[in-house]
Amino acid sequence: MKKNNILAHGSLAAAYSIFAINIVICRDVSNSALLSPVALFALRMTAAAALFWLISCFVNGVGPQRKGQVDRRDLPKIFCASMLSLAGNQLCFFNAAKLSTPMDMSLITALSPVFTMLIAAVAVGEKLSWRKTFGVVLSLSAVVLLIFLSSNGGNALTDSHPKGIVLMLMAVLSFALYLGIFKPLIGKYSVLDFMKWTFLFSAMISLPFAIKEYIHLPYAEIAPKIYMELFFFVFFAAFAYFLIPIGQKRLRPTVVSMYSYLQPIMASIISICLGMDILTFPKALAFIAIITGVVIVSKK
Repeated sequence: MKKNNILAHGSLAAAYSIFAINIVICRDVSNSALLSPVALFALRMTAAAALFWLISCFVNGVGPQRKGQVDRRDLPKIFCASMLSLAGNQLCFFNAAKLSTPMDMSLITALSPVFTMLIAAVAVGEKLSWRKTFGVVLSLSAVVLLIFLSSNGGNALTDSHPKGIVLMLMAVLSFALYLGIFKPLIGKYSVLDFMKWTFLFSAMISLPFAIKEYIHLPYAEIAPKIYMELFFFVFFAAFAYFLIPIGQKRLRPTVVSMYSYLQPIMASIISICLGMDILTFPKALAFIAIITGVVIVSKK
């Protein structure tokens, strides 16, 4: 295997592993009741925005002659993209983390290609074949099964609440809308130049609502474990966004899509080992149905 391919495979494996661990950490941090979902969102957005703008200074330079400048006419569009991709997606995700198990969250996240295809069918008129329609029905049927299972759950730690499943669906739908609506705009700029603006806009919107929480937070009483989880949650999860394009540039789309299935598998294994979830036969059936449906939809 060529060195470039090794780097590409390693980057994708690392990125989706980070996303899987991030789901488990979000659940743990949310259960600690340390910060509200809005405060967690503002923390990630502010820290990531600062990180991306700092990296941009080294990569693009500073001053009037700097590289990577964004057309000012696109800033309102980037703001709207930020509200869908980050505000809508992440706020629903953080609220769902309190009410859903990592396994259920990761399974719903895997539905992104299904929602993206449905949006393309509605917005662009893309035709749905019988095979793809079957994949959509299969995946969504599994989601209905998850909602039914969650409504009969009795353990708050190892069972999801129906509201949590719905919030995760809204998070995935928000991101799918972002991909469908702003695809030309996303392709116009580099990952760094686009993300530094989207994170900055989200930080500006959310930070005023979280400052009061930060001021009254009992920092001395916070366990070292929570500090470590917050560090991973803020910086490693943001860094993972830079790893995916490395794989996308060097590997076929089919290979890249296969790595996305690593996220629910890893999140499920980790959550089960940590006692945050229990693998039952109906959940295993839903897991297989969702992954199978996504594979059918994604396969050309």
